[in-house]
Amino acid sequence: MRKTWLYGYWKHKYLTLLFVPAVAYYILFHYVPIYGVLIAFKSYKFSLGIWDSPWVGFRHFEELFALGSFWKVTLNTVLISLYKLIFGFPAPILFALLLNEIRLVLFKRIVQTISYFPHFLSWVVLAGLAMQFLSPSTGPINLLLQQLGADPIFFLGSSDWFRPVLVVTDVWKELGWGTIVYLAALSSVNPEQYEAATVDGANRYHRMRYITLPAMTPVITIMLIFAIGKIVNDDFDQVFNLLNPAVMGVGDVLSTYTYRMGLVNMEYSFATAVGLFKNVIAFTLIVAANAVAKRLNEYGLW
Repeated sequence: MRKTWLYGYWKHKYLTLLFVPAVAYYILFHYVPIYGVLIAFKSYKFSLGIWDSPWVGFRHFEELFALGSFWKVTLNTVLISLYKLIFGFPAPILFALLLNEIRLVLFKRIVQTISYFPHFLSWVVLAGLAMQFLSPSTGPINLLLQQLGADPIFFLGSSDWFRPVLVVTDVWKELGWGTIVYLAALSSVNPEQYEAATVDGANRYHRMRYITLPAMTPVITIMLIFAIGKIVNDDFDQVFNLLNPAVMGVGDVLSTYTYRMGLVNMEYSFATAVGLFKNVIAFTLIVAANAVAKRLNEYGLW
C-alpha cells in the first residue's frame, strides 16, 4: 500500500511540485513559529532568548484572567464577530444567488468585477475612504442628513455607531470575494435540472429553494464552520485603522489589545498568553461546530 502511495506521487511528480511552495509557506510561517508559544509560560527576556528565559508556569494566564480590561476586550471581540456573522455571512450567499439569476453575461461580469475590487485594497486605503465618506462635516451621508433637517452623526466617534460601521465596511470589502466559492459550487449544477423543474411548473423561487440552495449546502456548512472559528479572531487591520480613543470602550478587541501589550508595552509573554488563549478558543469552536454540522446534515471538515 505504501509503495502504491509513493508511486502515485512519483507518477505525478510535476504536479506534486506545485504543492512545494504552499507546504514550505505553512511550515515556515505556521508550524515553526509554534515554538514561540513557550513564551506564554516564561518570563521572557530578550537578552536571554526563549529557551533560557525562566519558567513561570501559568502565572501570565492567572494575571490575564484577573484583569477586567481583558474580559472587556473579549466581550467586544465576541459581539463584533457575532454581528459580522449574523449580517456578513449570509450576504455573499444572497449575492451569489442573485448573480446566478443574471442571464446577461456582460452585465454579470461587470457586477462581479466591481464587487471584487474592494477585497484587493488594504484596510489603510479603505479606512481612509470610510473616514472621508462618514465625515461629520464633509461626508456625503451627513450632508444628506443635513439636507433632510437632521443633525450630523460622528459615526467613527460614536459608541452607538462604531460597531455597525465595522460590520458594514467588512461586508462592503468582502461581499464580492466571498461569492466566488458559492458561484463555483453552483457551476456544478446540471442545467437540465432547472429545465426539468421549469417544465414541471416551478418558478424561480422554487428552483432556487429546491435546486440552487441544496447544491450550496455543503459549501455553506464548511464556510460557516470557518466563520464560527473566527469569532475570537477579529480583523486587526480593520479595527486598528478605524479605532480611536472616543470608541475604545466598544471597539478595542483582542488583537489590538495584544498589539498594545506585546509591541507597545513590550510585555511579550503576556501578549503571547493572550494569543494562545484566543487560538485555543478558536480551535474548540471549530471542533464543536464541525461536530454539530456532521450531526445535522452530514457535512463537515472531517
